Amino acid sequence: MGLLLLAPVLIPVFAAAVALLWRNYRVQWWIALAGATGLLLSAIAILVTVSRDGIQVVQLGNWPAPFGISFVADLFSAIMAVLGGIIALAVVIFSRAVVDRPRVRYGYYPLLLILMMGISGSFLTGDIFNLYVWFEVMLMSSFVLVALGNERAQLEGALKYVTINLISSTIFLTAIGILYGITGTLNMAHLSVQLAESDQTALVTVVAVLFMIAFGIKAALFPLFFWLPASYPVAPNAITALFAGLLTKVGVYALIRVFTLLFTQDVGYTHTILLILAGFTMLTGVLGAASQNEFRRILSFHIISQIGYMVMGLALFTPLALAGAIFYIIHHIIVKTNLFLISGAVHRLQGSYQLDQLGGLYRSRFALAVLFLIPAMSLAGLPPLSGFWAKFVLIRASLEIDRPAIAVVALVVSLLTLFSMTKIWAEVFWKKRPQTTVETTGITTRIWRQMLVPIASLASLTVLIGLLAEPVFALSSDAAEQLLSTQEYVSAVLGGVR
Repeated sequence: MGLLLLAPVLIPVFAAAVALLWRNYRVQWWIALAGATGLLLSAIAILVTVSRDGIQVVQLGNWPAPFGISFVADLFSAIMAVLGGIIALAVVIFSRAVVDRPRVRYGYYPLLLILMMGISGSFLTGDIFNLYVWFEVMLMSSFVLVALGNERAQLEGALKYVTINLISSTIFLTAIGILYGITGTLNMAHLSVQLAESDQTALVTVVAVLFMIAFGIKAALFPLFFWLPASYPVAPNAITALFAGLLTKVGVYALIRVFTLLFTQDVGYTHTILLILAGFTMLTGVLGAASQNEFRRILSFHIISQIGYMVMGLALFTPLALAGAIFYIIHHIIVKTNLFLISGAVHRLQGSYQLDQLGGLYRSRFALAVLFLIPAMSLAGLPPLSGFWAKFVLIRASLEIDRPAIAVVALVVSLLTLFSMTKIWAEVFWKKRPQTTVETTGITTRIWRQMLVPIASLASLTVLIGLLAEPVFALSSDAAEQLLSTQEYVSAVLGGVR
């Protein structure tokens, strides 16, 4: 099991190293495709193993916890690793059609694989300092990917992106230092035990707020989200899709992990703050989206809005609410990535992201129009698609513990999301093509298929999750129960050590 648990980290870094040896862009693509496929298969194997045998742990160098470095896979981290593999594979396939050769020559595919190594490491680490290390691996590779192309807008967006994320990293590292001073350990299972026994309640709450700020920036939580719409829309199409699907969700994953495993001593305070922030995140994000008229900026603000639903599930802090949050993450990663891939396909066809310069694609590209409707309506929460069930569970969870205000906010935001999606539909697909807009020539059948295959595959997954909502919810519920039963995690990692 040891090698399997490390595979989602080792496969991408090995594939990146091999890809660096080749200058040929076709060879690099095939290597990246093999790396993404290997990542997905290994993550699926981990999920199957964890579902069957329980939480899996590897202690690097045979140093026992809490002294060594632990890699841990529970149901939640295994689910996230699988989602990461799905998105990586879809983005690599799509990249063949939209990423130009100069970017490939400057290391596009190795950087993408290094980014996936950082994402997988973040999901599987059992050490809070190594979570910081994996965050820095993601930051370095994502910064270069945003700037790759050397255009003025990209450099400006990359500068904003790296600056705010460095601030987040500084706060994160400060919080780790204080936490180590309180407990004398960095292993997350051991931290859970030590913090539960600590008599420094006020200081622990301060550290919890620091973690909330650090991870809130990375997750684009209100009011720390301003960097996202300034940086995501300037990256290459395929990379924006990868960022939209996974990067902010790593921040959400970290929030859920530490506020279920570590900081549960003052839930009435910390989780109430999270609930208030979730409501404001939903509202400000969707209102920002409604005010935009550029395809990717609308979708970028919707990333912010949808983060609010996930944090809402954490803040309510019941088994049903956490299951809803996990279900929502599964739904959203697939849907949001797909919508950004579709925006890239639209740009490839008509050369713009501005809604007033687009149109007529319902008639000329009917398949793309249908494939847009599936994730768009799922994002808005229309039945029987995946978004409906995710929102239904969260709203039901809020009403069960008498939190009607956040339920109302969630419903209003859902309606406003529907408005944004119908605006894109009307402008991009339904209205006549503006006379100044000419569909790009030179898109071969092969390139068109390379764009449609990942889009259609992700759309099919969205439909499948909606139709198979019961088993997906059962898996999410099992993951939520594991998160709340911290003793199982602690026992798996520490054994008899306390």
